[in-house]
Amino acid sequence: MTLPDRIRLVVLFGGRSAEHEISCSSAANVVRALDPDRYAVELVGIDQSGTWHRAEAAEALLARGPASMPAALPLEGPVVGREVALRPAGAGVDPDVPTVVFPVLHGPNGEDGTVQGFLELLDVAYVGSGVLGSALCMDKAAAKTVLDAHHIPQCRWLQVDRSVLDDAAHRAVVLSRLGQKVFVKPANLGSSVGISVCSGDDELLEGLREAFRYDRVVVVEEALSVRELETAVLGPAEDLRVSTVGEVIPAADAPFYDYTAKYLSDSSQTEVPGDSSQTEVPGDSSRTEVPADVPHDVIEGARSLAVQAARALRVEGMARVDLFLTDDDRLLVNEVNTIPGFTNISMYPELWGASGVGYRELIDELVALALRRHADLAQLQRSRTDGAQ
Repeated sequence: MTLPDRIRLVVLFGGRSAEHEISCSSAANVVRALDPDRYAVELVGIDQSGTWHRAEAAEALLARGPASMPAALPLEGPVVGREVALRPAGAGVDPDVPTVVFPVLHGPNGEDGTVQGFLELLDVAYVGSGVLGSALCMDKAAAKTVLDAHHIPQCRWLQVDRSVLDDAAHRAVVLSRLGQKVFVKPANLGSSVGISVCSGDDELLEGLREAFRYDRVVVVEEALSVRELETAVLGPAEDLRVSTVGEVIPAADAPFYDYTAKYLSDSSQTEVPGDSSQTEVPGDSSRTEVPADVPHDVIEGARSLAVQAARALRVEGMARVDLFLTDDDRLLVNEVNTIPGFTNISMYPELWGASGVGYRELIDELVALALRRHADLAQLQRSRTDGAQ
């Protein structure tokens, strides 16, 4: 789909989840890359209480040029109603200019289908997966259930609720089924927030308590010796393209690629996401390598498995698919992220950059996909009467 000459793009950022700061950083990178001749940008920030703001401070910085944009967007500005926030901010906006909302929101109340449902009710085009795909991928337990139903390989796992905290026998069963070393994760959170690696009952109990701080449902997974691979999908649901494959290499003393290694690094390392094939994290030997140093058949197997998982989970628009490569050369799906990070060291734009799709081109394509899906949905019959809309 060819993009219109002019588009009103509303960037939603911030949010109520524990990934609020990541969202503000991702949004800054998105906004910095936009073509000002094509996009009339409006910024709407959601604070951690859930209040929506017209982010006038950030818009003032944007008006000075991309070089004035900070590493993370400030969301200060007047409070505004949710529906009002998506209306044109200025008078005299051309009604023929299409509106697209880009929800750069990570975690619950942003990536989980809630905002997507709101935008569907408003009949507004938006970037990324729809309500069901967003909700499925956000909830690790639901996603794993669907992947199991589609016979897509993944590690052994169990879902638990808070009753396990007071039930030593239940915890013993968990360890007997998954092994004495396990990962404990909140079901509805990303960016490694609330995740623990635990050995034995005492550590398991501690890890469960930490995970239940963030969610009412927790997933416990077997801990395998693996390499962590990532790839990215892009496109309409029926024709997803897949990027090259990258590898996440945690520090030698790190149990996994944690929040600090993912996001808390020097923003001056790279000017544009995707330009660097390897990113070092200051103060930590964790790094990412794009493309991954694995055999060709592993690359192709990972790419194929990523598309299978994305289709099973109703992904459209974009997603980052995280996989494991085990010591015995099995490929397993770890999880699928429908609004992956867009910071300057995030893997999603870096993977596409290494696949020949630059950051600005990537944003343009995501907006075009949003308009295409909105147009396709508008053609669906909404009545039992033939020909009626």
